[in-house]
Amino acid sequence: MPILALDTASEACSVAIHLDNGEIISRYEYAPRLQTQLLLPMVDELLAQCQLSPQALTAIAYSRGPGSFTGVRISAAAAQGLAFGWDLPVLAISSLQTLAQGAYRVLQQEQVISVFDARMNEIYLGAYQLSGQLMQPVIEEVVCSPKQVPNIPQQNWTLVGSGTIYADEIKQQTSIQQVFLDIHPQAYDVAVLAQQAWQQGLAQAPELALPVYLRDSVWQKLPNKS
Repeated sequence: MPILALDTASEACSVAIHLDNGEIISRYEYAPRLQTQLLLPMVDELLAQCQLSPQALTAIAYSRGPGSFTGVRISAAAAQGLAFGWDLPVLAISSLQTLAQGAYRVLQQEQVISVFDARMNEIYLGAYQLSGQLMQPVIEEVVCSPKQVPNIPQQNWTLVGSGTIYADEIKQQTSIQQVFLDIHPQAYDVAVLAQQAWQQGLAQAPELALPVYLRDSVWQKLPNKS
């Protein structure tokens, strides 16, 4: 059955639906600070385009972070609200893994280090390698200084994401062959990864649709606003 996927973890906003026949229909817009205005109308438009009612959906997948503090809150809150309203389970998908999946889909890269700029001279980082048709983690995702990245197997890695502004520092610690800055996580790839999560029995109750920041000590001090 179809899965609705949401992503607002970066400065982009996107929605996708993974249909029964394996086709994925998506909407994507690069729209800094406009995700709250765009996300739910995009959901409505996509459901109408696919001629689906909410009751026809199996689950709601969302890009759970890490990423933009505001963005991951928007994605998790929207998934939770829709899931409660439509009586659906949720699937939490890593934003870093989503970015790596997109790098494979768009750039045909099979060994990807995903990095987001975490501000405060830090990055969110994960490393992924293709297995079958899905990018799978080879290390645990972390927040760290770009000068102190975790130990990553020495392979021919492609570095992607906003954190590539620190590419020079990262290259000094691991083998980077290519760098792509202007690539963002997309709901299309959330939908791809969500199929595996569903098959693995990782669906959760709506109240468990929570953002993952990795930097808890910082976000707990932030004002609670979108």
